[in-house]
Amino acid sequence: MTLFRLVLRFASPRLPFICGGCRTYSAQTGAVERVISSFRSVSGDEGVSVGLAVREQHGRDESVHSCRPPDVVVFPRSVEEVSALAKICHHHQLPIIPFGTGTGLEGGVGALKGGVCFSLRKMEQVLDLHEEDFDVTVEPGVTRKSLNSYLRDTGLWFPVDPGADASLCGMAATSASGTNAVRYGTMRENVLNLEVVLADGTILHTAGKGRRPRKTSAGYNLTNLFVGSEGTLGIITKATLRLYGIPESMVSAVCSFPSVQSAVDSTVQILQAGVPIARIEFLDDVMINACNRFNNLSYAVTPTLFLEFHGSSKSMEEQVSITEEITRDNGGSDFAWAEDEETRSRLWKARHDAWYAALALRPGCKAYSTDVCVPISRLPQIIVETKEDLIRNNITGPIAGHVGDGNFHCLIVLDPNDPDEVQRVHSFTERLARRALAMDGTCTGEHGIGLGKRDLLKEEVGPLAIEVMQGLKATLDPKKLMNPGKVL
Repeated sequence: MTLFRLVLRFASPRLPFICGGCRTYSAQTGAVERVISSFRSVSGDEGVSVGLAVREQHGRDESVHSCRPPDVVVFPRSVEEVSALAKICHHHQLPIIPFGTGTGLEGGVGALKGGVCFSLRKMEQVLDLHEEDFDVTVEPGVTRKSLNSYLRDTGLWFPVDPGADASLCGMAATSASGTNAVRYGTMRENVLNLEVVLADGTILHTAGKGRRPRKTSAGYNLTNLFVGSEGTLGIITKATLRLYGIPESMVSAVCSFPSVQSAVDSTVQILQAGVPIARIEFLDDVMINACNRFNNLSYAVTPTLFLEFHGSSKSMEEQVSITEEITRDNGGSDFAWAEDEETRSRLWKARHDAWYAALALRPGCKAYSTDVCVPISRLPQIIVETKEDLIRNNITGPIAGHVGDGNFHCLIVLDPNDPDEVQRVHSFTERLARRALAMDGTCTGEHGIGLGKRDLLKEEVGPLAIEVMQGLKATLDPKKLMNPGKVL
C-alpha cells in the first residue's frame, strides 16, 4: 500500500477497546485483562493504566496518522521492571510498543494490533557522566534539552538537535538528526553503546556492558543495528552518548536569495570550500512567509538560508568571510548577523517552529512532512523540481531543510476531507520519493520508515536486503511482538 493512502486508511476515529464496536481482539483483550495484575505486581498500581485518555495519549505522535491506542500502558521505573514486564508480554504473546515523548512524525507509536505500551518517562536519570572522556549514559526518559541543562556547568553539550525536545533513546531508535548534523553527525555517529531489552525480556548490551571506547572494530556493529530500528527489535533502556566541548564562539546569520537555485548552489559551494559550518538550513519563500506570520518577524519573503558557525573567534572570521563571499557571488543579500545568545535563540526558534508555522497557514487542516535526502550535488536539481511540482499541482507545501547534508522537508498542509486534494498530495509524495531514489538518495533522511514508507523501503534497498532484515527480526523477535506493523 502506498505511503499517503496508508496514512488515510488510519484516519477514522477509534473507540476504546472495552466497548463492543471497536477492535475485535477478543482473545488478546482477555489476555490483557488476565495479566493486568501481573503488570501491577511489577510496577505497582500507579505504574499501570487502562484509562482511555492515557491510552489515547500513548497511541499517537505528531504525525498525520490517527490515534491507535494500546490496550494498556505501563510505566516501568528501571531496566529490571522493563525486563519483567516484557517477559509477561512474551509469555502471553502481547505486542510491545515503546514510547518516549511521542514527538515522532511517522506513526511509530500506534498500537496497530493493540497490546502494551511501555511508557519510559519515569526512567529519567543521567548516569555515568565522564567529563574527561566526553561521554554520558542516559535513561530513556532523559530528553535532549534536559541533558544539556544537566551539562550546563561542565563545558560540554550534546549537539544533535531534531527540533523537538525528544527522548534521547527515542532519537536513537529513529536515528534522528536535525540542524547540527552537518557538523556533528546524526545519532548513528554519536551513540557508543546501548542497553536493550529484547522481546523475551533478555537484557543486551550492544557493545558489551559498561563499554564506551571512542572507536571499536570488535565484532558486528550491534549498536548501529538498533539505532534506527524504531522499536521493532527491542526497547532501548540506556544509551551511552558522545559529548562535545561547547564552542568558544557561536555566530548565526540569515541571508536572502533571488531564487531557490542560488540559495542551494550557495550551500553546495560553502561545503565544497571546506567551511566547517555548524548549521545551514534552507527555507523557501512560502516557509519564510509562514515563519514571519507565526513568529512576528520581518525577514524578506524570498528563498532564505539560516546559518551558524562554531569555533574560536579567529577561525570564525575566516568562516564568515568565505561564506559571505560565496553567498554574495550567488546574489545573496540582507545578511543579518546574530552573535548574542538571545538573538541567536530567537533566530533559530523561527526555524524550529516551522512545523507549527506551516499548520497555521491553513487552520483546521492536517500537516504531513516529507523527508527525502539526496547526495549534496543533486540537491539544487531536486529542490527546484520539487518546488515546480508543488506550484504546478496547487499544493501548500512550504519547504524547509537541513540542506547541509542533502535532507529537506515539504511540510504539506491539506484538508483530509477533500478527496481531490488528498489524491494530488498522494501523487506528489510518490513522485518526490521516487525522484530522490532516482538520484541515488533515500525516502527518509531522519524521520524513519514507521507506517507509511514500507513499500518505498523495499524499492530503496531491494528484496535481498529486506530478506536479511526480516531474518534479523525473526532471530531477535520470533513472535513478532515488538512494535508490529512498523518498518517491515
